[in-house]
Amino acid sequence: MTTPLEMRLLNEFQRNFPLTPAPFEEIARTLNSDESTVRRTLQELLEHGVISRIGAVFPPHRLGASTLAALAVPPEQIDAVARQINAYPEVNHNYEREHAYNIWFVIAAARRARMKTVLHDIARQSGHRPLYLPMIEDYHIDLGFDLHGKPQRRQRHNTQAPFTPHTLDRRLIAAIQTGIAPISRPYREAARQTGMTERGVIQRLKEMVQGGLIKRWGVIVRHHELGFRANAMAVWDIPDERVAALGRCISRYSFITLCYRRQRHLPDWPYNLYCMVHGRDRATVGTALAKLRDECGLYDFGHQVLFSRRRFKQCGARYMESARAA
Repeated sequence: MTTPLEMRLLNEFQRNFPLTPAPFEEIARTLNSDESTVRRTLQELLEHGVISRIGAVFPPHRLGASTLAALAVPPEQIDAVARQINAYPEVNHNYEREHAYNIWFVIAAARRARMKTVLHDIARQSGHRPLYLPMIEDYHIDLGFDLHGKPQRRQRHNTQAPFTPHTLDRRLIAAIQTGIAPISRPYREAARQTGMTERGVIQRLKEMVQGGLIKRWGVIVRHHELGFRANAMAVWDIPDERVAALGRCISRYSFITLCYRRQRHLPDWPYNLYCMVHGRDRATVGTALAKLRDECGLYDFGHQVLFSRRRFKQCGARYMESARAA
């Protein structure tokens, strides 16, 4: 059971987290608390896994290269293969799902060649040929989640060109990509790692948010720990000429956390439109998916619904090497 302070920290600071020299002091003023209590509470939420990190969500295709991949693994091998996959720092998500393709993971790297190398190595080590499912277009990727179930205002999707960071940007992204610590002056620590000033770090982060390089800056929650234990990935086989319109329709709904088009992997995987739905139970998720089917007109297309069984890994994508190495 979360306290009122925890709930407000988790719900109100998933975006628009203060980009000021003392952000936790500013949050404390907003919540009629004190800085030490706010920092201690956030540290406890991090330690208990309720928060994944405090920091950035990067939009796909702006930095580096990433892909979703899947393996069909015999049940007795799942744990061993999952450990092999988790060992790669380039893997930021790894789940078991209810399907013959039962291990689903995301690889993110600074360069496409490295991403492909990791995928090749995982195939070789596991002895199983992966589905390679790179993203073609995203319709909604945010991972923000209103814990009271209130509808969220959806930002209009704008496709943006890939971004090639210069040296200081690479250092800054490396310093903040795994999150900031709940210390009094977190941006000063990022400045120390990058050779920038604290003021320069804050200003550049503001520019990254305003320019769309950072999609959201704030508290990144873990849904399962907050009671949203039903997590389903729904996929459809949509004619290419209709997929964008249907993706935009799906992405309008506040219960959708992710919606995107991915490359098919024929003949094994014909699906090209994906969305994620989180709920407190399977029935709630089923009701949400039925609403999508009815209101977006998804009756006539092949589809699958893959509920999560286990989470093996969940962390922020690492697009850059460590700040010291950059």
